[in-house]
Amino acid sequence: MALTEVWLKANNGKARDKVEEIADRDSMSVRISPKGKIVFQLRYRFAGKAERLDLGTYPHMSLKDARIKAGEMRSLLDKGMNPKVEVRVQQQKYIDASTFEEVFNDWYESYCLKKKTSAQQIKNTFEQHVIPEVGDLPVDRITLQQWLALLEELADEVPSIADRVLTNAKQVLKWAKKRQLLEVNVLSDIYAKEDLGIERNRGTRFLSDEEIKMVLMAIEESNILPKNKIFLKLCLMFGCRNGELRKAKKTDFDLKRKVWVVPVVNNKTGKKTGREIIRPILPEMEALIVEAFDYSSCEYFLTNDSEATPMSHGSSNSLPAYLMERLRRHHDFYMKHWSLHDLRRTARTNFSAFTSRDVAQLMIGHVMSGEQGTYDYYEYLPQQTEAYAKWLEKIKLLTK
Repeated sequence: MALTEVWLKANNGKARDKVEEIADRDSMSVRISPKGKIVFQLRYRFAGKAERLDLGTYPHMSLKDARIKAGEMRSLLDKGMNPKVEVRVQQQKYIDASTFEEVFNDWYESYCLKKKTSAQQIKNTFEQHVIPEVGDLPVDRITLQQWLALLEELADEVPSIADRVLTNAKQVLKWAKKRQLLEVNVLSDIYAKEDLGIERNRGTRFLSDEEIKMVLMAIEESNILPKNKIFLKLCLMFGCRNGELRKAKKTDFDLKRKVWVVPVVNNKTGKKTGREIIRPILPEMEALIVEAFDYSSCEYFLTNDSEATPMSHGSSNSLPAYLMERLRRHHDFYMKHWSLHDLRRTARTNFSAFTSRDVAQLMIGHVMSGEQGTYDYYEYLPQQTEAYAKWLEKIKLLTK
């Protein structure tokens, strides 16, 4: 006779003299121990040998679920597979499964550190917002719903962080899929704008001439470290990415040739093109560079306080807010918020008055557009020098 839930409930935990087996249907049965423990099992033959596979224990597994699982196991038999072996393989896969934290760390060391200039920032973001939530879960068992719950909460609070997490989590899962650590990248079709409602605002902030004058005055009057004053001034003068200065080594500045060579590893464009950025060093810039050398006792151009490590993103990022607050308190001068990147945008905006678009793009470390960017490797140093000279002259006039 077929088993019923009523019979199972009545016999569960009921002691008996010996092990008993009661048949159900379709080769499924239950094995009952002397203490009344009920185990669902499937009997079958494979390669001429009798096999028995435990399906689960009642009441943790219901009769309905046991029959469904038995059917799944029989379907494996129809495909020429041994259910007992396949269950063991799946169990071992689960035991061997890499956690998301393990996969992220492998991706970070083998890809992120080599390809991304903001690698440390990405690592900090994941250690703060992602690893505590899903880091200990097998990477191939984190569902789309779990990812969306994490991302949607971040998108409500800090959209920029949610955008960064989504972008890099997709890359981590893509990297893992290529290495057969998971079968499906559940984030492949998720997009920041469409699915999380994140709008990427294109920055338009740049400093007016009056603001440039006031910021330079605040730099001179403030009690920030001399090396930080130099950092801010050079960011404005060169129009460079601040990370290019923060990560620079003293050897990147060739004072004989009067050029600053930003190596591929330190420039965002170089990661894609394989090209260095070469900028001319004018006398005003050289004076600041030489002064900065005196503040560093190691290979790096600018360092963290009392450390032989390059200036960090966090320590430099707070400088604009400090200057804005100083101007408000001491000069009653209120400024719309600006960031270090806005110094770069300010320089680029002014470059347009002094040179061609193509040269201005080279000055900020971009490549020329179209075929010219593909085939033209000329450095345009004379043209850059002329434009920088006009820009530095304007800065000089603003500070008088």
